[in-house]
Amino acid sequence: MSGTLNKVMLIGHLGDEVKMHYFEGGGCIGRFPLATNETYTNKTTNERITNTEWHNVVVRNKAAEICEKYLTKGDKVYIEGRIKTRKWQDDKGQDRYSTEIQCSEFTFLTTKAEGSAPANTSQPNVAQQQNAVNEPVAEEPDDLPF
Repeated sequence: MSGTLNKVMLIGHLGDEVKMHYFEGGGCIGRFPLATNETYTNKTTNERITNTEWHNVVVRNKAAEICEKYLTKGDKVYIEGRIKTRKWQDDKGQDRYSTEIQCSEFTFLTTKAEGSAPANTSQPNVAQQQNAVNEPVAEEPDDLPF
């Protein structure tokens, strides 16, 4: 295999609200921490051990706005994307590194029916909205002969 692959799939819980950053050109990004847990039983002590790994997730433009609107701290979400490491300098001029998950797709796994909305109130299908964000806009065919 001559190609390479950079793909991440995570299911976890939001550790904080989505923080939005808007740019002059109209674009935006949303950032939030995502916690994933690994639980196992220690064979010598029979003690249940849970390890939590934190991931910095970055979502862009319309997808970020959807996340900000529908996700809250503690919600469970499926994230798909790629790993990106950024290099930056701190106030003292030392090189620092941040590893982030650049989200390309997501699915909300926490239902909001048990929240403030009545059970019969229909929530918009966020997965369909996300797919609409990722799909290119199809052009209407012309009736021109050339």
